[in-house]
Amino acid sequence: MKYKQLGKSDLRISTIGFGCMSLKADQKENERIIHEAVELGINFFDTADLYDKGMKEISVGKALQQKRQQVIIATKVGNQWRKDGSGWDWNPRKDYILTCVDQSLQRLQTDYIDLYQLHGGTINDPIEETIDAFETLQQQGKIRYYGISSIRPNVISKYVSLSNIVSVMMQYSLLDRRPEETCLPLLEEHNISVLVRGSVASGLLVNKPAKGYLNYNEDEVQKAAIAIQQLSTSNRSAAQTAIQFVLSNPAVTSAVVGIRTSEQLKEAVEAVSATQLTESQKEALANSIERNYYSDHRE
Repeated sequence: MKYKQLGKSDLRISTIGFGCMSLKADQKENERIIHEAVELGINFFDTADLYDKGMKEISVGKALQQKRQQVIIATKVGNQWRKDGSGWDWNPRKDYILTCVDQSLQRLQTDYIDLYQLHGGTINDPIEETIDAFETLQQQGKIRYYGISSIRPNVISKYVSLSNIVSVMMQYSLLDRRPEETCLPLLEEHNISVLVRGSVASGLLVNKPAKGYLNYNEDEVQKAAIAIQQLSTSNRSAAQTAIQFVLSNPAVTSAVVGIRTSEQLKEAVEAVSATQLTESQKEALANSIERNYYSDHRE
């Protein structure tokens, strides 16, 4: 496993992160695969209070309680479940964040959260109030660092200019290269780590039948999947090729992968040591379909 510095923080995280949203309801099985991940070198575990109404945090907390000093735990805040359980509403207010962190700490069975992330955000949010909440929690020692999870260029640039975020989690893959236009260069310039989700585009680049995705039609998705397959070998699977494509961008620190099985775990971990994509291979992938761009949230 390889490790990289998380932005301006003193945390070094594994280049493959464990996305805990995919964990099952079976606690024994969750503990087994999480412990296996730690043994294989993964030290970054990402969850959210939204996932399964906090149950994923509880599961992660139980699994990592005896390994707390070995790992870096990230979770997210900002989505408030309605009392009737019918869905959730966006709430980036300071008082809500200050309340939620204590609940997450309790569920995770820890005294501090390594990386606390805003789980979304709009340009119309009270952004300075939200930042103040995270700064307050940092001063209190409840969180070590904070970041955001967002794909909106205007929101990202606002936090870059106003806050001390160390990371941005965003969707990025061969089928979603929208971040390349402005977000990735901006974050790299400011030494803010990019945490990638969706590197295999919901499986469309690996093993799912082609269908429309974002602005791409079925034929274009098929072209991208074929390009991935053509560069896959006995020493590098399609999933590993897709993961390497996003990790090759210098702005990217870690690919956070949803993992359910030992096979998926090993394949993701081995993407780091598998035969690396050459510059010409990366260029071939990039040229397989026309690059897409963000059409909204630009200003």
